[in-house]
Amino acid sequence: MRLDKFLKVSRLIKRRTVANSVCDSARVFVNNNPAKPSKQLKIGDIITIEYKDFSKSYKVLSIPNNNVSINEAKELYEEIQLQ
Repeated sequence: MRLDKFLKVSRLIKRRTVANSVCDSARVFVNNNPAKPSKQLKIGDIITIEYKDFSKSYKVLSIPNNNVSINEAKELYEEIQLQ
């Protein structure tokens, strides 16, 4: 699944167009590499999103085939703390 679609489906970012613009501004990293919106994700990938004053990292636990419910969206990733 594409990175921008995963960010939207998992509800880490509310809209796919916003996910595209965040990726294009080099604030999203996959496995510590800047990622384009078209990056194909795999289970186990680490997504890091840089916000204004902080960043958050998530581990991909599952790749859905299509849209999922709010409860299922939380099961697609796990927030991790990086040292």
